[in-house]
Amino acid sequence: MKLLFLACLSPKTGNHTTAERIRSHIESAGHTCELRDAAEFQSPAEVAKLVSRNSPFEGALAIHLFRAGRLLLDIQVPFGVIFGGTDINEDVKVEQKRVVMEQVLLKARFAVAFTDKLKEEAELFLLSQSSKICVQPQGIQTEVSEKLCWAEFLRSSGVSSEHVDELRVFLLVCGLRRVKDPLYLVEVFSEWHCENPLNVLVIIGPKLLHSSNKRSGCTASVIKRKIQLDPVLTDEVEAVVKRTAGVFLAQERSQQELHAAMKRCFAVVNSSVSEGMSAAILEAMDLGIPVLARDIPGNAAVVQHELTGLLYSSPQEFVDQSQRLLSDHELRERVVRNGKLYVEEHHSLKQERETYQRLVDSLH
Repeated sequence: MKLLFLACLSPKTGNHTTAERIRSHIESAGHTCELRDAAEFQSPAEVAKLVSRNSPFEGALAIHLFRAGRLLLDIQVPFGVIFGGTDINEDVKVEQKRVVMEQVLLKARFAVAFTDKLKEEAELFLLSQSSKICVQPQGIQTEVSEKLCWAEFLRSSGVSSEHVDELRVFLLVCGLRRVKDPLYLVEVFSEWHCENPLNVLVIIGPKLLHSSNKRSGCTASVIKRKIQLDPVLTDEVEAVVKRTAGVFLAQERSQQELHAAMKRCFAVVNSSVSEGMSAAILEAMDLGIPVLARDIPGNAAVVQHELTGLLYSSPQEFVDQSQRLLSDHELRERVVRNGKLYVEEHHSLKQERETYQRLVDSLH
């Protein structure tokens, strides 16, 4: 079976990683799966034309009901959708978007939610048959690069210290987008750093996305352009970090290098306003690194407070929980041990592969 798979493919983002992993699952069952960036297309008509041309596609898949799913509304082949997180948590609040997403869900053969909570939210805000929505947590696989030099990584991020091994590096893994709220902890963390200079916060994640524009002419070749995810926010983050003690901004890295950096840090931090399911949180658990996550539904669905990680509801509470993690070794060992067991039990790559292969078979 030949499938078209649409997703937002900004490089080195969770969405991209998830899409590549699902594509791999589908192709391992003998299907052909063409992964395309939703940003390449301006309208559903463009996608319908692509699907029906020579060597036509027999089915389609999309991650994110609005950004990618709406582009499948005009196609004449069956399709499935995967909730991204911000579609159900944020976009449903905009009536215009909600109506479009409702149409997508009604037309889809199946839908996938990463958590029970996300499924419940979809049922609450969108007209949908409950039986159509399947819950499949993300499968997690980590791979640590042997090439990353920790001291050089810190130095290139602006961290200057002779006592690199004594530093307690809190790693905030996020793209520079409003929904990730990268500046949420900056002020309080800086105050904490001034009390104890060994505590540092490093923000790491993509600032750029790749967009595609068609050049006019017979060949209609595609030009890739690099665009900042949020240029205003990027400038703001860079300016704030530059003048704030103890907070640093690292250049984005490959997935393997990111995992190596996570493996060396004291804790992985999440400060998002909204999450579907944070791959970075689950990857940290898999790597045996404690997680400090903002207490929002998407995070609370995977982080059980004091059991698999720590949740906080305010910047000051983040500092309080971090201090507990520093002083209570038994707590640290417990969340690390249970976090790893949780990922092994609930985020199996094998289970994820079998689910998507079964769902794709239902498109026949």
